[in-house]
Amino acid sequence: MSSNLSTSLGLSNKTLIGVGVGLVAAGTAGYLVYRHLHRDLMPIKWRRVGTLQQIHIFPVKSCAPLKISDQQQEYDCDLLGIGIDSWRDRKFMLINDNNEMITARGYPHMVHIQPKQINNGLLFTAPGMPDLPLDFHHLQSPGKDGKDVRTAVWGVSLTVMLCGTQFDTWFSQFILKKDSGLKLVYYPYSVPVRTTLPDMKHMPFLRQTDSGTLNDATSYMLMNLASIADLNTRLKQPVEPLQFRGNFELKMDVDKPYAEDGWQWIRIGDDAVFRVVAPCTRCILPNINVNTAQRNVDGEPLKTLRSYRLFNYSSPALGIHLGLRRPGNVKANDVVYVEDE
Repeated sequence: MSSNLSTSLGLSNKTLIGVGVGLVAAGTAGYLVYRHLHRDLMPIKWRRVGTLQQIHIFPVKSCAPLKISDQQQEYDCDLLGIGIDSWRDRKFMLINDNNEMITARGYPHMVHIQPKQINNGLLFTAPGMPDLPLDFHHLQSPGKDGKDVRTAVWGVSLTVMLCGTQFDTWFSQFILKKDSGLKLVYYPYSVPVRTTLPDMKHMPFLRQTDSGTLNDATSYMLMNLASIADLNTRLKQPVEPLQFRGNFELKMDVDKPYAEDGWQWIRIGDDAVFRVVAPCTRCILPNINVNTAQRNVDGEPLKTLRSYRLFNYSSPALGIHLGLRRPGNVKANDVVYVEDE
């Protein structure tokens, strides 16, 4: 705009500069909004990166994965997490007499509690303990018989239901070596009800419905076996993938450690689509050997992970948290795809 025109309009040079800056800012903001929305659109094109080598359901938080005889079993993926009919991931949890969550972080031998699939229920086994069956038909909804209990998962409160005194006694005897002190509870809802963890609210693509059942953070987590293999080259004693307790273990066609750091979308098989919503930052749980239930005296693998996977987090990252964006069935050896850029 010429100086004569600006004078005729009664606009100073400072005003014109301000208007220009405002227009640029508005345009930039509009572009950022467009880019954000565009990045959250489900991809149309996909490229294959590998196959699912292993799928895990952990019915009881911090205990062993569900033992399934049929390796070709299909798993359904919905907002609550991965499951097979009524057998769901992290549907059960242990709390103490103060209704506080307990995990293998404090009681490593919890990883030796083995849930097995039986007709409409679970069979719990543990070293030195009698087998204990649980019938899903006996599980009730909130508000009945006063069996609901208020607890929390990492500070986020929710109501759960008690399973019964026989389960409290069994788990207390194995974990605490006494007849009481622990209670087995279960998640009674058909949808995710927990709010997002406070320290994850800054994640732009995380939704409240990604909270799942009684998971630490989100309803799904994937481990790239190439990343674990690379970690093992740095350790004196290699660790097993199961120590990271992921639902999905990915075997890449071409091993690329930490390739998952750059992925935004994942499709497994023909239908199930997931949004990568956060890196999985690690606590001390991977330091527990799943075979011996012993915690590594040198603090490994967490110590080594901290040396090169800390980034700007307080804990090192390995694996990725996923949020379901399209339900579907998955099974071992399904092809895994990521967005094709």
